Amino acid sequence: MTTPDTLHPPPTRDAPAAARPGPRRRGRRRTWRQALRRDWQLYSLAVAPLLFFLAFRYLPMAGNVIAFRRFSPGGSVFGEYWVGLRYVRLFLADPTFWEVFTNTLVLGALTLLFCFPLPIVLALLLNEVRARRLKRFVQSVSYLPHFLSIVIVAAMVMQLTSMDGTVNQIVRGLGGDGVPFLQRPEWFRTIYVSSEVWQTVGWGTILYLAALTTIDDNLYEAARIDGASRWRQTWHVTLPGIRPTMMTLLILNIGTFMAVGFEKVLLLYNPLTYPTADVISTYLYRMGFESSNFSYAAAIGLFEALIGLTLVLTANIISKRTVGTSLW
Repeated sequence: MTTPDTLHPPPTRDAPAAARPGPRRRGRRRTWRQALRRDWQLYSLAVAPLLFFLAFRYLPMAGNVIAFRRFSPGGSVFGEYWVGLRYVRLFLADPTFWEVFTNTLVLGALTLLFCFPLPIVLALLLNEVRARRLKRFVQSVSYLPHFLSIVIVAAMVMQLTSMDGTVNQIVRGLGGDGVPFLQRPEWFRTIYVSSEVWQTVGWGTILYLAALTTIDDNLYEAARIDGASRWRQTWHVTLPGIRPTMMTLLILNIGTFMAVGFEKVLLLYNPLTYPTADVISTYLYRMGFESSNFSYAAAIGLFEALIGLTLVLTANIISKRTVGTSLW
């Protein structure tokens, strides 16, 4: 039999405020001043790089105005008077510029074709080596050319390909005649790309080897249980694991597509090899410093920079939509 007490239980005391469920207070976000005051040692490390980019990358951009103004040495830094698109029309109508532009595209494409995938291949091969001493030896030998000066590399190339050099000695030993390689336009691209591969491929494996260490070993074990061969493991586990690194470096390489190695080309080429060796950067050097056509050279340089920016933005968008990896 129910009683009034069971129908209406006596009221209990209210639970303390701390035990009541309610909305959680979000932690107060630190302002940039608080973050700077707390981690000023870390932020101070960025001062030198920022000053470098400010002094040598951003401030010189103001000089691009002479592409649209008449500049004469000894006059105003920003030119004497406005000429509009005069210099742009001049280089667009210049057949020499389009020859140089074609050489830049060909050399850039060949460099990207060989120098981008070969570090990936070398990193995959080194990843399969189990003998530590052999692996370290191969890494050291492949890294060393990167630390050589461009001048030293160019001098080595000249010595090897000269008429009395090692290459011609081998050619003569096989019954052929000596070839003046650096005086033949048809040989310049082969020599340039070969030296670029020798100098950069070993150094390019560092990032890929670091990316390979982040791949979970359980993925390889699961692939082996499923009966995957080493090639299948590489194709389905290794390459997808380093794909973000590959795409990031590809976008960066495409960004420097038009800026083919100025120093090496300048040291190796000569008037006999201009038909295949002359690129935009060396053409700018001759127009600006040898002929003193600074406004004309600035217009061509601005055109080259716009093409590079367009290539980077396009590659970034395509990578983001197809692979899901991008720089920003």
